[in-house]
Amino acid sequence: MKLLFAGTPQVAVTALEALLAQGQHQVVGVLTRPDAPQGRKRVLTPSPVASRAQELGLPVIKASSWSPQLAQEIQGLGAEAAAVVAFGVLLPQEALDLLPAGWINLHFSALPAWRGAAPVQRALMAGEEEIFSTTFRIDQGLDTGPTYRQESTPVAGLDSAGDILQRLATSGGALLSATFDDIAAGTQPRPQTGESSLAPKLTIQDGHLDFNQPAAQILAQVRGVTPEPGAWALYKETRFKLGMLAATETQPQGEPGQVFMAGKKVLVTCADAALELTSVQPAGKKMMEASAWARGASQDLSNGKVILQ
Repeated sequence: MKLLFAGTPQVAVTALEALLAQGQHQVVGVLTRPDAPQGRKRVLTPSPVASRAQELGLPVIKASSWSPQLAQEIQGLGAEAAAVVAFGVLLPQEALDLLPAGWINLHFSALPAWRGAAPVQRALMAGEEEIFSTTFRIDQGLDTGPTYRQESTPVAGLDSAGDILQRLATSGGALLSATFDDIAAGTQPRPQTGESSLAPKLTIQDGHLDFNQPAAQILAQVRGVTPEPGAWALYKETRFKLGMLAATETQPQGEPGQVFMAGKKVLVTCADAALELTSVQPAGKKMMEASAWARGASQDLSNGKVILQ
């Protein structure tokens, strides 16, 4: 089939490359969001998908809303269907009717669970140990369309949302390709069944850790907010960013949020255990190994004065 690929962030680049590697269907063009200001100087920068598509020699269409002109540009590509991965724009019915085989979304959850912008992140924060992806035909609802195929990946070790998304986007190329095989063969999608839940976009506040909570809950939260918006706590009334944390068998010391040393490890006390800080980013500095930061704060640490709130 001739396909339009619609996507914007880096995770969509991974899926695009994986879809192209399958070689079963032809991507005739890319639809992505317009250039956006990036960095401190707010320089207008193409989306990751736009940049990669240009490198691959694919026609690129940039749009943030539907219009008659956009419809004409898409029709000019001759696409029969669209593969959608994190495009970031809601499509009106006239857009959904434009392509004969429809717009097929790769969504990173077991629909109808976790409908919305941050399904992997919310599933991890809820403590789920298996994360899914589903292909479905987009309709006018929020991730409510009928489904074609599904797969999953286990959560292991120090997996973060970024790690899981990368894996599912890579395997998602084959999942999309197989879905378009199904469509070409006349397979009809199945209506979603089961209990639905929502996965709204994360905010900075979602990354604020409360060390009065159990260690398992804190680890789940950190997994979900890494790499964006990132985990953090207040230290000396400023935001103190945290990389991935790790479980330990060391007994906690002091009150929740107190940071202490156990050998060469930097640990923080939670409600029921101690977690290891692997990397930290004090205000105004770059992310660094927690042990390097601890050397500079050794006196406060030894006096029990480092409390994360």
